[in-house]
Amino acid sequence: MSQNNNNPAPMRLTSFVTTDLCGITRGRSLPESEVAEQLVTGCGWVPANSALTPQDIIADDNPWGSHGDLRLLPDPSSRVRLEYGPDAQAAQLDYLHGDLVTTTGAPWPVCPRTLLREEIARYRELDLQVTAAFEHEFNLLGLADEHAAAFSLQAQRQTGNFGGWLMSALEQIGAEPEMFLPEYGRNQYEVTCRPTQGVAAADRAVNVREVTREIARQFGWRSTFTPLLAPGAVTNGVHLHLSLQRLDGTPVFYDEAAPSNLSKLAEHWAAGVLRHLPALCALTAPTAVSYLRLKPHHWSAAYACLGLRNREAALRICPVVEIGGKPKARQFNLEFRPMDATASPHLAMAAVLIAGRLGMQQELPLSAVTDVDPHSLSDAQREELGIKSLPGSLEEAQRLLLADSELCAQLPPALLQTYVSMKRQEQALTRELSEEQLCESYAKFY
Repeated sequence: MSQNNNNPAPMRLTSFVTTDLCGITRGRSLPESEVAEQLVTGCGWVPANSALTPQDIIADDNPWGSHGDLRLLPDPSSRVRLEYGPDAQAAQLDYLHGDLVTTTGAPWPVCPRTLLREEIARYRELDLQVTAAFEHEFNLLGLADEHAAAFSLQAQRQTGNFGGWLMSALEQIGAEPEMFLPEYGRNQYEVTCRPTQGVAAADRAVNVREVTREIARQFGWRSTFTPLLAPGAVTNGVHLHLSLQRLDGTPVFYDEAAPSNLSKLAEHWAAGVLRHLPALCALTAPTAVSYLRLKPHHWSAAYACLGLRNREAALRICPVVEIGGKPKARQFNLEFRPMDATASPHLAMAAVLIAGRLGMQQELPLSAVTDVDPHSLSDAQREELGIKSLPGSLEEAQRLLLADSELCAQLPPALLQTYVSMKRQEQALTRELSEEQLCESYAKFY
């Protein structure tokens, strides 16, 4: 919108954004009229920004210090434009996802979006393409203080038109929304969108979070995707659904005749994820509050195992629906459950794909399979099945990550060094907090 003396109005701004290693979307804004010109050169960025904690403290021992310059180069295909919402006076939400590059245009190894793109390319070299969807749970803060039954129509109706506006907004930006639903916890909701391919799946995860926050803000509320709003509350997870197809579109995870319908390729992929899962938690459940969620009987996963329709398994074989005659092979997918919204969607998805690729390339045999709650098994039974416990704290997860030399070798050294420095700083900032203080602080950050 232009501005003149007769009709003063705010200038329309467009943002170039990056979602960083701690899963926070940051960026810079410019006049909408200058976007076309800036698409080629992007905007300036600082290497040390990648060492920012959720508390907005740059890690003291980050490898960059005050040195260096980068460009945040926008991806024109990723543009998000929210033209209207419940507040007609609200500023238009308009941004483009970008990659961090050097001033010569070379990829910068600490960019999580670049890491995911490069991993997707490795799959394509194996004649495979990746389809994925992130499911998000969140709490709405500011609703009338009344208790509505879990999953109830009353719980949905108490949000008024929020669900309808959220779905409308997601449709506006091309996120292909599927469902908005009340969840098990108080003022807890979930939103799902259709799967999409490659890097766009992680971009869509960011878009769901940012658009949900925007619509809540326009209602005068606040949304939070924190893993745990308060000690003892119902937890919020992010479930990553993944499937693979050949480049011609043929699904490769499903085998009608195989146990649990898992193809050999799917078994190898799942075996790779399970082998590296304790270390992966440092990237997919990356905050101290994450480990208040990853406990037995929370439907969130406390053990590295695969299960058919088993919500206590870290890797779940999802059901296919035979009603309506939809092809089962195209529905079939695996769900990675030990993830939450304190993780970078791009980094977390890339890490899971790396582990699965290693499993396929090494043709790892599948073990650690159970269709019962793994916590109900004895230690000896879990050992016999090859089921490992997931880490119980962020410190343990970080140790397991650094001890997994095979997984670490797949990460750019500069990214790993920056990430570990940032997480150590974050641990130092939260170590003395009580569980209540921890939940309260992360509810504000996420």
